[in-house]
Amino acid sequence: MPKKKILVVGSGAREHALAWKLLQSPSVGEIVVAPGNAGIAGIARCVPVSVDDVPGLVALARSEAIDLVVVGPEAPLVSGLVDALEAAGIAAFGPRREAARLEGSKAFAKEIMREAGVPTAGFAVFDDAEAAEAYVREAGRPLVVKADGLCAGKGVVVAKDTAEALEAVRAMMRERVHGDAGARVVIEECLVGPEVSYHVVCDGTRYVPLAAAQDHKRLLDGDRGPNTGGMGAYSPPPVVTPEIERAILSRVVEPVLETMRARGTPFRGALFVGVMVVDGAPQVLEFNVRFGDPETEVLMARWGGDVLPLFDAAARGDLGGIAPAWDAPHALAVVLAAHGYPTAPRKGDRIEGLEAVREVPGVVAFHAGTRASGGGLETAGGRVLTVTAIGASLEEAAERAYLACDRIRFDGMQLRRDIGWQARRS
Repeated sequence: MPKKKILVVGSGAREHALAWKLLQSPSVGEIVVAPGNAGIAGIARCVPVSVDDVPGLVALARSEAIDLVVVGPEAPLVSGLVDALEAAGIAAFGPRREAARLEGSKAFAKEIMREAGVPTAGFAVFDDAEAAEAYVREAGRPLVVKADGLCAGKGVVVAKDTAEALEAVRAMMRERVHGDAGARVVIEECLVGPEVSYHVVCDGTRYVPLAAAQDHKRLLDGDRGPNTGGMGAYSPPPVVTPEIERAILSRVVEPVLETMRARGTPFRGALFVGVMVVDGAPQVLEFNVRFGDPETEVLMARWGGDVLPLFDAAARGDLGGIAPAWDAPHALAVVLAAHGYPTAPRKGDRIEGLEAVREVPGVVAFHAGTRASGGGLETAGGRVLTVTAIGASLEEAAERAYLACDRIRFDGMQLRRDIGWQARRS
């Protein structure tokens, strides 16, 4: 049987992890990544087509006779890449444009949650800044202000008081700091509790549950400092008990899939449910329509065996007989970020020590913001590397990950030393 040729769309550590895992499949012959990065180029062929270039990606898939496209980031999904690929007769892992609105519009996601009876924070949606400001003043309590559209993870403000919420509304709706994405805002009650990520892979009707993970958004140890795209993650978090997992599946995933299907927009691909555990029960914060980053890195590190059948079956609408498989009991990932991240990351710092990482058992360094330069590597983005380790325990995974991190050097390197603190022994 001929081996399959896979196209992975994206350029971050998430896409490196997906390509790395797919390459282990005995059914995969070649992986092409668009546009990729310097680390991905070590295991796959990278082609410089932007994730925003939908016609270019379709043309690439056609010219390369691709059997399956795996889409990493959200923007091309919201732009209709899967629709365009399927119209060209090319199988793709990811939701079509209408289903991708679950991430593309926070107001739409809330509408679906309300229709499906999903537990979530109370909310109101505003297109008018004056009305939004009046609502905030009247509420007089901590609120969360969200830009409706895609903002690369930067469109959410957890306001500690009325003044901060009003400032968020002004910045989003009047100053348009997020462009058109902030023309509409969703204002929610502020929930309190541990936040976790839960992924399922869907075929429009059925789903395969993956493991829970916990991301660390703040830049500094102790969950201090500015929010980032994620400074590390681990899996599984003990806060997601079997009871909570059952509740996520029965009260969130199943009714949402049914609601989307009833609307004529069935969801296929990876559904990422952002959950806050409040008084022992899950409350949904948001949906993402793709794998998270850095959650993907720990999930792919833990996954046992061949991941291609999972992605292929979801893309073709038939997950029957597919079950999750886990080899490693625990995984932990640490992000190494550039000087100045997240506001003004510096580029061009030389990266050294990666060859020594290979000596640490159970560790792989997934590349994000890297590029080749002068026979070596240098930083080329905010999140530079995601050092990921597996272990028989979370403590072993953490020990391995940090041992590997300490072998890597570049000027201004930032990392958190407390990834997994919620579950690690003191």
